Amino acid sequence: MKRVLGLDLGSRTCGVAVSDPLGIIARAVKTIRFNDGDYENACEQVLAEVKEFQVDEIVLGLPKHMNGDVGIRGNISIDFKNMLEERCSCSVILIDERLTTVAAQKILIAADVSRKKRKQVIDQMAAVQILQGYLDSK
Repeated sequence: MKRVLGLDLGSRTCGVAVSDPLGIIARAVKTIRFNDGDYENACEQVLAEVKEFQVDEIVLGLPKHMNGDVGIRGNISIDFKNMLEERCSCSVILIDERLTTVAAQKILIAADVSRKKRKQVIDQMAAVQILQGYLDSK
């Protein structure tokens, strides 16, 4: 089985996580940084990760409002999904990401990670939450 890549897309960062070869455990990889709204650059950096880890499936967080509506951020994620699918042979699956950042924050606080360090890795941890939820559902 090939690896699965998990993404938590923001306006200037994208947390990246990857599964183990068996598709059981997600681990943090990196935080991709790009200029505000420059999703072309973000896409190119994600594609480099796809190539490095030989990924054939991508799980992308879909931010929704608490009532389930898809807002502006959600539409950006949908556009990013389409951009990725046009440029690689991977399937891209959108996963509801409500409260993943909150869960990631709680995990980091429980692990006694400093506020400064939490800010640096929160996107990666949110990507891990998104990916692990997907892997657990399979």
